[in-house]
Amino acid sequence: MPAEPLPGLRERKRLATRRAIQLSVLRLATEKGLENVTVDEISTDADVSPRTFFNYFPSKEAALVGDGPVLPAADELDHFMHAGRAADVLDGIGEIMASAVENAPQDREAIRLRQALHRKHPHLSMLRLATMRTFEAELQDLIEHRLTVDFPELDAAALASRAQLIAFLATATMRHAWLSWADADVTEPLANRMRASFRELDSLRVSAPV
Repeated sequence: MPAEPLPGLRERKRLATRRAIQLSVLRLATEKGLENVTVDEISTDADVSPRTFFNYFPSKEAALVGDGPVLPAADELDHFMHAGRAADVLDGIGEIMASAVENAPQDREAIRLRQALHRKHPHLSMLRLATMRTFEAELQDLIEHRLTVDFPELDAAALASRAQLIAFLATATMRHAWLSWADADVTEPLANRMRASFRELDSLRVSAPV
């Protein structure tokens, strides 16, 4: 599947500003403690105004939690939707996730700092969980539409149950990819690690002994 086109200059500047704010709040909270960091300090460190900060994030906690995963463009979703019953749904989801991170900022430092801060401040993990649940719901809806096409013989309850299970498994696999990539000391692209984690699922499909 071809890579997404690179974003334009305005979008690259927006992403750079967003990343700068997140790195600033992560570093300052690590050095000084979350409760001792102000939006003014974060803005100064990121070289933006407080007004700009609030254009990107409603609070310092939101900046600390970071951005949740986002489904890719409609054309890639259309490819997934019409892949056919013979194509494995999880393989398709893995490719969607890999494509989504292909051109996204890949920052091990931010992931590691965020992990450490979340361990110190459990309420941040709850905020992150809320973000992930929103994404899971979007993913489940996409999968359910695909299953409706592939398995018209299933009733609505069975489709919803199967879609939910696949969405939960997919997000857990995505998390595995993020964490194993952040802990590695290699230059492997995150997209490659994402594909590898989804391939690992095949090794878990062990047949029961006869």
